[in-house]
Amino acid sequence: MPPIKRTKFKLAPEQLLEMFYWLKLIRAFDERLSILVKQGKVRSGVYTGIGQEAIIVGTCYGLRKEDFICPLHRDLGSFLMKGVEPRVMMSQMFGKVTGLSKGRDSALHSGVDELGIFGNTSMLGSNLPVAAGLALTFKMEKTDNVVIAYFGEGASNTGDFHEALNFAGVQQLPVVFICENNQYAYSVPSEKSMAIDDVADRAHGYGFDGVAINGNDVLAVYQATLGALARARGGDGPTLVECKTYRWHGHSEHDKAFYRTDEELAMWKSRDPIPTFTTYLRTRHVLDDAKQQEIEGKVKTTIDEAVDFAMNAADPAPEDAVTDLYA
Repeated sequence: MPPIKRTKFKLAPEQLLEMFYWLKLIRAFDERLSILVKQGKVRSGVYTGIGQEAIIVGTCYGLRKEDFICPLHRDLGSFLMKGVEPRVMMSQMFGKVTGLSKGRDSALHSGVDELGIFGNTSMLGSNLPVAAGLALTFKMEKTDNVVIAYFGEGASNTGDFHEALNFAGVQQLPVVFICENNQYAYSVPSEKSMAIDDVADRAHGYGFDGVAINGNDVLAVYQATLGALARARGGDGPTLVECKTYRWHGHSEHDKAFYRTDEELAMWKSRDPIPTFTTYLRTRHVLDDAKQQEIEGKVKTTIDEAVDFAMNAADPAPEDAVTDLYA
């Protein structure tokens, strides 16, 4: 198998600022959801990815419209980056007819085929075989489209993980497996469920390469993903990219996360991907006070408008409950 190479890339200032915008928007979206669910205004379960934004931005930024993603419940930002309007995504969380599933399901299981988003299920790792199947379709159709499949380190201990990665390795499928290693599978720390330090090492058992990176460095994530996408598009098969990160909130907004210490949380908050990237942009004179205020103002307006739209949208009618359902 060709080894993973450090892909060289050069992003224009406008692209770097676009990345900054996405980081801020995704953070703001999740932060507002955290407030709204505590106010009883959100009907869906809320599983924020606060602290993990660099993974979504770094992996999605190099995708094409034709590429597919198989996201997790914590990856609402990937929906936004693939083209779902914030007001539509917010409507989904409010259970309104203007949401993706028109109020018939929570945000966890929605998808948009025309945007390359395959809906998730609640079972850990269950999206991975689906991703392998999508990648097989791309290979059979002789396209150079790629699938990105997200999973947590806990899902790497499931049978679906083994079957999907084994099949992808045997068939040399154009799929990139992104492990969001946020240190806990609900309340279980990774050292209690794995005898290895890096999930990426498991890729070698399936005949392809894996790499572990700093998941809080958006450019490191982008670089690793670019290399994996190039391999996949070139017919060299799958790659596993493990992004080491940390979720600031509990497994969900109802989880108080008593299983971890304040010191641990503070340590990881000091590695916040957004200030880190902000410093990078400022030291290179890409970002100044005026531009930052402009972007932050745009983000606030977008989120405010999305919430207003969702709150004022219509509730689903009872007679439409079984529309678009299939046995």
